Amino acid sequence: MNFPKGKLITIMGLSGCGKTTLMRLIGGALKPVKGYIKVDGQITNDLSQDDLYAMRRKMGMLFQFGALFTDMSVYDNVAFQMREHTDLPEELIHDLVLMKLNAVGLRGTHNLMPSELSGGMARRVALARTVALDPMLIMYDEPFAGLDPISLTVVGDLVRRLNDALGATSIIVTHDVQESLKIVDYVYFMANGVIVAEGTPDEIRASEKDFVHQFVHGEMDGPVPFHYPGGGYRQDLNLQAV
Repeated sequence: MNFPKGKLITIMGLSGCGKTTLMRLIGGALKPVKGYIKVDGQITNDLSQDDLYAMRRKMGMLFQFGALFTDMSVYDNVAFQMREHTDLPEELIHDLVLMKLNAVGLRGTHNLMPSELSGGMARRVALARTVALDPMLIMYDEPFAGLDPISLTVVGDLVRRLNDALGATSIIVTHDVQESLKIVDYVYFMANGVIVAEGTPDEIRASEKDFVHQFVHGEMDGPVPFHYPGGGYRQDLNLQAV
């Protein structure tokens, strides 16, 4: 897989096919058994621990459901990385936090606690925290999960606009086919740990591959069957009766 600078790319596939594992490999939480992961010209699985941490400071991660620190205010959640990884004065951190929150439309929530936010608002605050250090690489793990239609559209638009504004590279792991196809530049389909299809959103929509067609259109039966493999139905019923 290639993830060019400035592009927004999504990885799709059934649960368990390896999407989240791939992001862990990119972030260095896992090391590949074979092959390599190269980020910004460096092979991450060859880096020392200190160099890996330095590389991670160039990355942003939006976790599924946001993963905000529940005992910190919205302001402190967004300021956390700035305080942890920089020597910026608090006055400058203040301005940067408000800028990030303003970018996601939530500057007015800076004094609230995560428990006071709706699901969609929490996801947007988490997005502001993700881009706090202007990362070159942003990874999203199911950013649309559990959102209402309005929040889903808002978050999708923010993901696209923030990527373009930062000139970053963004990788989205998602099951939300229709929303992601609206905003991404390229799509990879995975199954059983390998790439089974790839292309632009238009190419994926028009794909004649049975697996891709079933996944994109949400069809109940196809290469991925509705019934889990088992013995004959009549035979199972007779065995139960005995």
